[in-house]
Amino acid sequence: MQERSSVDELAERLRRELDRYSPGGKLPSSRVLVDRFRVSPVTVSRALAQLAAEGLVVTRPGAGAFRARARTAATATGDTSWQEVALSADGAADLVPRSVDASGVLVSLAAPPPGVIEFNGGYLHPSLQPERAMSAALARAGRRPGAWGRPPTEGLPDLREWFARIIGGAVTAAEVLITAGGQSALTTALRALAPPGAPVLVESPTYPGMLAIARSAGLRPVPVPVDADGVKPALLADAFRATGARVFVCQPLFQNPTGAVLAPERRGEVLRIAREAGAFVVEDDFVRRLVHEDAGPLPRPLAADDPDGVVVHVSSLTKATSPSFRVSALAARGPVLQRLRAIQIVDTFFVPRPLQEAALELVGSPAWPRHLRSISAELKARRDTMTTALRLELPELSLPHVPSGGYHLWLRLPDGTAETALTTAALRAGVAITPGRPYFSAEPPAGHLRLSFAAVAGPQEIQEGVRRLRRACEEVLRAPGTQSWAGSV
Repeated sequence: MQERSSVDELAERLRRELDRYSPGGKLPSSRVLVDRFRVSPVTVSRALAQLAAEGLVVTRPGAGAFRARARTAATATGDTSWQEVALSADGAADLVPRSVDASGVLVSLAAPPPGVIEFNGGYLHPSLQPERAMSAALARAGRRPGAWGRPPTEGLPDLREWFARIIGGAVTAAEVLITAGGQSALTTALRALAPPGAPVLVESPTYPGMLAIARSAGLRPVPVPVDADGVKPALLADAFRATGARVFVCQPLFQNPTGAVLAPERRGEVLRIAREAGAFVVEDDFVRRLVHEDAGPLPRPLAADDPDGVVVHVSSLTKATSPSFRVSALAARGPVLQRLRAIQIVDTFFVPRPLQEAALELVGSPAWPRHLRSISAELKARRDTMTTALRLELPELSLPHVPSGGYHLWLRLPDGTAETALTTAALRAGVAITPGRPYFSAEPPAGHLRLSFAAVAGPQEIQEGVRRLRRACEEVLRAPGTQSWAGSV
């Protein structure tokens, strides 16, 4: 807490001195402030971040901190209160409200303030992204004949063929559609497979973005619990019988957030149960290319073992490359493929051809397997660093499963710990974390946290982030009316 008080004290001193600078004027550099006030660079960074949050200063990476300009009086705006009535009346006949809560998705998309360690990120840190290979691929793609012309609506044939080979089994290029990222593919799949008001079975816990997609389409997410071996087949069968659902969405490989892999003996059971219910399985194979070095052979996608068209498969390049490299595939067999294709055309027409050409250049280059090997080793090292730091600094947090793929850990909090209070305290301590509540479509069985080890700069930042999280935990559990941290296990 000493560091926290130092930050507050420095912020107050800087706040009193702001009148020395004209609006837009530059404040002394961080190095000057460190020498002048005899504090650490971290303290200076957090104090400036606090003033920036208050709207008093503006920080510009590489340029420094500046006094914020006075806000001009807002121009008069119209009266938009009528929209509350219009939007509510529009959904009055809906069986399920279609208002969208994107907060669970924004947690992993929002950039934290300067100086805050990003344990809530959902993508690779820039140092792990194949930026040079992507730039070279995009440059080569731009020189291809017809690169800026209109592509086939289903996607470039060679790219569809590549995805079909990766999925495996009897999947062919004709059964693959190229889509603009996994989120877009999941949206298309759910719109195609279930009418508004219908139930859709989901893993519990599961990816908040998928829950948001379902609710925005007017669907009712029904949770089916998972354990260390994936979804529980007996409960899945019960859920199909109880709800009459015709869709089950799952992540059989390194599930988000638990990291579970669907056990071999459950794979056939899941397909059999869905087939007997006359239902589709939407397989979100989102992190197959983020396997850790110690994982061993991976199971094939469910789609590779599905001759009957039960599985609608989603596979993306985004997680292994960059959040802006939004190229993915949607694979299906049978009449449903035409419905998927029609919805995608209506929504987006097609994925821009230069991006598809760049994807082909990237995955066909020698840099691609090198990149996959590199991140495989790096993610394992980061996972091990975070696991070791948590066991040393926060043994009170339960880590039931250490995954061999993906980019995060899923931890259970001691009973009685308030997720919201801990998330807020962590941000004050300088680390952004993801609370567990948005991952549940119903009441959660306990408090949880998801901590990402891929969005940070490296092992040292992971260790520092865990130390900051420890301070936040101590602060929350010392609050009046709460039990002691050690006594909460």
